[in-house]
Amino acid sequence: MIATDKPIVLFGGGGFVGRHVAQELLAKGYRLRIAQRDPRQAFALRTLGGMGQIQFAAVDITRADQVTAALTGASAAVNFVGLLTGDMHAAHVVGAQTISEAAAAARLEALVHVSAIGADAASASAYGRTKAEGEAAVRSAFPRATIVRPSILFGQDDQFTNRFARLIASGSTLPGQIVPVIRGETRFQPVHVVDVARAIAQAATQPEDHAGQTYELGGPDTLSLRQINNWIAAEIGRPCSFLPIPDGVAKALAMLTGWAPGAPITRDQFEMLLSDNVVAPGAAGFERFGITPAPMAAIAPAWLEQYRKQGRFGVTARA
Repeated sequence: MIATDKPIVLFGGGGFVGRHVAQELLAKGYRLRIAQRDPRQAFALRTLGGMGQIQFAAVDITRADQVTAALTGASAAVNFVGLLTGDMHAAHVVGAQTISEAAAAARLEALVHVSAIGADAASASAYGRTKAEGEAAVRSAFPRATIVRPSILFGQDDQFTNRFARLIASGSTLPGQIVPVIRGETRFQPVHVVDVARAIAQAATQPEDHAGQTYELGGPDTLSLRQINNWIAAEIGRPCSFLPIPDGVAKALAMLTGWAPGAPITRDQFEMLLSDNVVAPGAAGFERFGITPAPMAAIAPAWLEQYRKQGRFGVTARA
């Protein structure tokens, strides 16, 4: 286990997963250095640590000089940086390579690279391809790195359960109570962000147990997008009819409007939905960390209640 007297650098530590990992590490007494393009986005983390336990650094992960400076005196690093739109090659490949090369030069004890299930050099989506290329760059520069591939993440401030709940709540008020669904048969293993954070924190602080490994982290339940939507609708008490959108129509919509801010789906997201997002057979996962992942049905109702007609006092569709 690495000592607590040197900081652990979290690249993109102010993001959804990074915030939870920071909380895990701070609770264990580790010092952190949050490195991202705009550190102000992570300032809320200051309240989670003691005086002097957290540092912030403005870093462009494609700039070797800035990454090297951020790693000065560090014991370990975690790279959370990921994009669903924009320059994915710069973020997922160039950035990953820059961080891993600097980590090797700095002789870090541990490097954790957060990738995603679906990383595949042959993927039709830019996200899947660049994630795979980033993994290859990390393995080449820092062979002892731990690579973590989560399935779709859920948590109180996620962009998964909350997004679908908002769509269902809005659609249930329309004539016919119809909510469109794209690729409803695509399967996921929704995984709680806290469980993933615990695994990442362990990999970063116990490299002797996890160095050089690749893990796929999925929740205990495999659910189709249709099943997830049905469950959320029942949980928030918003009965509605789900209208399957044919692939041809969905692809056309993604190509014609996917470039616009707030578009319902981008072309790349549509390509990702063509494949299931589940743990590969035989892949190492949570069992190597001694973690039993929580099912979405046991956690998500705590925040989904806000989408009921009377909030926490509303009834669900099952009542």
